Amino acid sequence: MNMSTAPTALQAGPDDSTWMRKSFSMVQSRLRVDLGLGSQSISHAGTMGSVNEGNWIAVLRAYLPDRYEVEQAIVIDSRGNRSDQMDVVIFDRHFTPVLLDQANHRLVPAEAVYAVFECKPTFDKGLIEYAQAKAKSVRELHRTSVGIAHAGGMYAPKIPFRIAAGLLAPEASWADGLGKSFTGNLSTALDQRLDCGCALDHGAFDWFDGSLKVVPAECGLIHFLFRLLSHLQGLGSVPAIDWREYAKIVE
Repeated sequence: MNMSTAPTALQAGPDDSTWMRKSFSMVQSRLRVDLGLGSQSISHAGTMGSVNEGNWIAVLRAYLPDRYEVEQAIVIDSRGNRSDQMDVVIFDRHFTPVLLDQANHRLVPAEAVYAVFECKPTFDKGLIEYAQAKAKSVRELHRTSVGIAHAGGMYAPKIPFRIAAGLLAPEASWADGLGKSFTGNLSTALDQRLDCGCALDHGAFDWFDGSLKVVPAECGLIHFLFRLLSHLQGLGSVPAIDWREYAKIVE
């Protein structure tokens, strides 16, 4: 062998990422099988929905750092408002306690929420409209923010970031998958826009770069997860909650 042409650990060949793509593709295939088993073996719609949500939650937990908690939850604010039960909520658990965590009843302060998702069997027009309305309702919840003391004084209250929202499903219902039929039903209004999502059989989408990006099904799940992770990193920490406002609820 000509040692001068042998690849080294510091000189990766052009196809060295193939193993990674194959590994991630297997993760996507396994999730698709798990979701398929749930739909075929469980006849009760509510139970099947919980199983599907549980599968998506497990994947998100596996790929997001420990600073992010992932659960089904109800989002609340300090004025007594609350969302419907959200299929998937990504929230901060390091700085923010879950206010009620019994069985399936978890109340998460709106200030702690990074993102919310709806999980259903398929992307379709009705789901998009439903998810957009739920996204808007969560974003409209009141969020407090107070300064944080440090050795040199006080950090100013952080302006709450926009809560991300999205869709998760095994497939899309349109013949062209995530093509024009899908994108034509997406709202661009910031208060209800769905920022990202994944339909395993058809690909993934997001708006994280300022315009709509759609990728094909191959490794779409991992593309979705890495893009979501990058977005969450960019948001930084959640605002410091003004717990005095929550205390007024029980006065």
